[in-house]
Amino acid sequence: MSDFREEEALGKAYDARLARRLMVYLRPYKWLVLCALIPTLLVAPLEAAGPYLFKIATDSNIVPVMRKQLALDLGLHGLALITLAYLGALLMSFALQYVQMRVMQSVGQKTMYDMRTQIFGHLQRLPMSFYDRSPVGRLVTRVTTDVDALNDLFATGIVAMINDAFLLVFFVVILFWMDWRLALASLCVLPMILGATWLFRGKTRDGNRRIRTAIARINAFLNEHIMGMTVVQLFNRERKSREEFTKLNRLHMEAYKDVIFAFALFYPAVEFFSILAIALVFWRGGIRSIDHTLQIGTLIAFMQYAQ
Repeated sequence: MSDFREEEALGKAYDARLARRLMVYLRPYKWLVLCALIPTLLVAPLEAAGPYLFKIATDSNIVPVMRKQLALDLGLHGLALITLAYLGALLMSFALQYVQMRVMQSVGQKTMYDMRTQIFGHLQRLPMSFYDRSPVGRLVTRVTTDVDALNDLFATGIVAMINDAFLLVFFVVILFWMDWRLALASLCVLPMILGATWLFRGKTRDGNRRIRTAIARINAFLNEHIMGMTVVQLFNRERKSREEFTKLNRLHMEAYKDVIFAFALFYPAVEFFSILAIALVFWRGGIRSIDHTLQIGTLIAFMQYAQ
């Protein structure tokens, strides 16, 4: 915090040194974080159970009953058991994710408390000359808005990334185990999704950094002009101040619009590629189902996993 312009000297997207500094705040709560990560090993199989139960219900109960290969009462009994198993998996998944979310939200709030306390203590130890050249509004932004942004990382970001990564790997293994040819068809759009994500990442990173800088400037401007409103009016600077604030506010709006535009392109693109993958699975799997080389339940499960 040696210079209030430090926030505008934006570095690379991922800074290992900075990441290690942030992880220090999790160290006092490492056992709570570990307790939140353990359910990940159980949530992934429970999430994967639904499509596979649909496969079993279709191939072992619905289709045999329609083809008169299984008695109706036996088919209904099997469907009832599968339905109960599916509901049980949903309830267990809900309970584990509830505990996980509660624990990580608690960790996030505790790390925010520690960080704000440390920042405020540091501010009290700085020399008076620092406040002579540093706008108070930017310092308030550091203690409030910036720390709030880090709460998402500590409370949900870390666990969500680990959960999603483990879940994706688990799903890919299941897809290749069920049918490697359909698995390749469902994953063929992955390079296009990665390319869209790469472009989106750069645009949103730049836009969010500009938003952060603009918010800091607006807070600094408001603090100085509201606290010194008597001086502004004494020197008849109202019109000039309005023009300056309009300029700062416009920079913030334009940065936000750029981020919104990036999201408006990215999510439809990903949705299109996802639907394209499902269409490929439906086409290839449908042909094989007609040729009786693929069970219908497997095709249904593939479509659900692809989604």
